[in-house]
Formats: sequence, C-alpha cells, structure tokens
Amino acid sequence: MECFIATCEEMHFTRASVKLGITQPSLSHQIKTLEDELGVPLFDRIGKKIAITEAGHILYKQSKLALSNLINAKEQIEELLHIERGTLSIGALPGELSQLVSSLLLDFHHKYPKVKIKVFSMEDVVSRILQNELDLAITILPIEDDRIETVPLYREKFYFVATPEHQYAGREAVNFQEILDVPVIMFPETHRCRQLIDMTCSLAGQKLDPLIETSTIDSLFGLVRSGGGGTILSKTLIEMYNYDNLVRIPIQNPTLCRQVGIVYLRDKYMGKASQGFIDTLTAHVKLLKKDSQQEYCDNEEG
Repeated sequence: MECFIATCEEMHFTRASVKLGITQPSLSHQIKTLEDELGVPLFDRIGKKIAITEAGHILYKQSKLALSNLINAKEQIEELLHIERGTLSIGALPGELSQLVSSLLLDFHHKYPKVKIKVFSMEDVVSRILQNELDLAITILPIEDDRIETVPLYREKFYFVATPEHQYAGREAVNFQEILDVPVIMFPETHRCRQLIDMTCSLAGQKLDPLIETSTIDSLFGLVRSGGGGTILSKTLIEMYNYDNLVRIPIQNPTLCRQVGIVYLRDKYMGKASQGFIDTLTAHVKLLKKDSQQEYCDNEEG
C-alpha cells in the first residue's frame, strides 16, 4: 500500500522507488501483485509515463485514509503505553476495601491524569475478573482458581469494637467465645468479613447470632456508637472511621486475621495503567505497615 501511494504521488516508478529506498523492479513487483489481487489495473502505462486509472483513484483515497488510521492507532497505543490515556476498571469488596481503593484515586489521578478510572463495589469481584469485566480487583485471599493471579498485600487483625461503657471495655483482650455472649451488630452473611467470622464460629462448634444485621458501614457504626451492641471489624475499617467514642479490643483464642490482596486474570495483559495502580496500592500498604506494624498479622498467624 505504501508503494502504491508513493507511486501515485510521484507518478514515476523510478522516483517512487528512490523515495521508498527500494529497487525499481521491487516496486513494480509490488504494484503488479496489488493489481493481481484486486483484479484491475491501477495505472495505465503509456510508454515511460503512467496515469492513475479510475480504480487507482478509488484505492488511493482509501489507502491514504487507511494509513492515516493506522498511524493514529499506533500513536494512541504508544500514548497508552506511556500512560497518556486509557481506562482502568477496578473492583473491590463493599466496605473498607472499596474505600481503600477510593482513597488512592486522587493520588493515582495526579500521576496518570489522562487515565479514566472506573471503580465498582461488589461482592462477586472474582467472577467479574473471570468474565474480563474488570482489570483488577481487591479482595480477600486465598482464591482457589488457576485462572486468577494474586498479589498479596497484607494480613490484618480483627477487633471487638464497642463504646467505652461496654462491659468488655478496658480489657486487654477478649476471648472469641465471650463475644458470642453479648449483643453484636454485624454485616449480613453475604459479606466476606462476616463469612470469615462465621467460619471461625463453625470450627468452634458455635453459631453467631447477631442482634442486628446491616449492610451499610454508616448504619453499623451508628448502632454501635449508640450502645446497641458491639461488633467485630477489621483494622482497616476501624482506622478509616477512627471514632473517638469507640474502643477496640484485641480478640484471642483464636486471633482473627484475614489476608487482602489484588487479583487479576492470569492471561490478561496488564498495561502500565494497571501496573501503575498496583504500584500505588502496594506503596500505600507499605507505609501503613511501617506506621502500625504490630497490628498486622504475622504470616503464620490466623
């Protein structure tokens, strides 16, 4: 196609071949191959002169357009590789993990201002990853699926949270069994954190029977702050809200921990925008660990 365009613009085989840096027989062969493929002559050969046929005019116009589109696509891809533009779709479990992602969006936008970001808060992040609807997601590990690649971020503890007037307030720790003996306010059973707690109860031959269940963080904190009961929350969620009128008490026998990580489709190409957000998130987590290392679980805990 480039040979054909050069010949149209030079209207001379020899000059066109010099312009392209190839031999004149090679150029003539390219034009002949193109004519054979289309089944029509593109040039009328009149002695040493040539003239563009009607079919040649049509092909020239479309070829210029096609090459222009290819060049434009190449430039956009190069810009994409340099984080000049693109779209990044991120999923996160509702609650603290969704808020963790949202808290980093401004920093990420400053670094990559032309990347459009979409954040989805949902329970089924893994299925959305498998359907290629998300570039990456933040969720609780492990994920038992060979199609999913995981990047562990941190392991954190859970605490019993209540008002300073609660009967357990002031204690250095509370046994997990004791939590079952007082009114508790929890997320519903579909919530991944609640599932971890329910599994701990099941292993102990017990069943958690919350006084109230609510699906929103604000209502849960509101109920706990009003003295309606205690709750069990992750370190991340507690520190995001950081209410002065609530106390957090370590849980023991057993200690509750969870591992949080990034997941993405193993065979999916991770562009620079995706990798840039992963780098931003991992750097943020490192700072959090440095500030409060004692409150994260050791690898062998939990």
